[in-house]
Amino acid sequence: MRLTDISHARDVMRRHNINPQKRYGQNFLTNPRIVDAIADACASDECGIIEIGPGIGTLTEALCERYKKVVAIEIDRALLPVLDETLGRFDNVEIICGDAMNIDFNELVKEHFGGMKVCVCANLPYYITSPIIMKLLEYGTLLESITVMIQKEVADRLCASAGSAMCGAITLAVNYRAAVEKVITVAPGNFLPPPKVSSTVIKMTMLKEPPVACGDAEKMFEIIKLAFGQRRKTLSNALSSVYGKSDVERALDTLGLQTDIRGEKLGIREFAALSDLL
Repeated sequence: MRLTDISHARDVMRRHNINPQKRYGQNFLTNPRIVDAIADACASDECGIIEIGPGIGTLTEALCERYKKVVAIEIDRALLPVLDETLGRFDNVEIICGDAMNIDFNELVKEHFGGMKVCVCANLPYYITSPIIMKLLEYGTLLESITVMIQKEVADRLCASAGSAMCGAITLAVNYRAAVEKVITVAPGNFLPPPKVSSTVIKMTMLKEPPVACGDAEKMFEIIKLAFGQRRKTLSNALSSVYGKSDVERALDTLGLQTDIRGEKLGIREFAALSDLL
């Protein structure tokens, strides 16, 4: 019996005296169709999987059924006995108790996957969404892809088009490193307990090369952060404290952009060109 059977999940939790912990953002999936959609989307069957936050093992079951090796990182020590029970029939899974934000994924891949292609799959707590995504993206092509369930509003932002109201600094940071697509939207009623908002599963496939050439990517993202940190200001005003308003306006004019343009109207290509000029 799978853990998507809500009566089975409740029984497992009752026997182990487990209550979902709000501080860890624990909301356990109960819809088999959605679990299967996530598991199917995240990798090819030759890949190894790093799962962040397995909970009671609902998604982990489906991952173990499909992939050669699964390493699941769980921060809540109280769930370890539950996972020993629910995943006991699988010989291709290993549970690590720890905080994914403090784990060196280079070492993790080297130790557990032996040259295998590796993908990340996670039902992320909302409070840690942006930090964990940015951490994972920094590893570049160490990972083949990152498939995560996150708050719908955040997913909309990550998948937004350049120049749209939803586009932000994190949108461009993600698009510089990965191709992003939506997999499925998940209503609150598919979780135990139900969260207050809808969720969306997105898949980020790591790019072998950035989509634009940039002389100094770190400097470019400093400029992007300044631009989106003061969205109501023109770009020349937002950057003036660091680069000087006249210098920014001159660079914008060289690029054929209006000198009073706001930063939110630029895409990653324009920011790369602007960064190189400045």
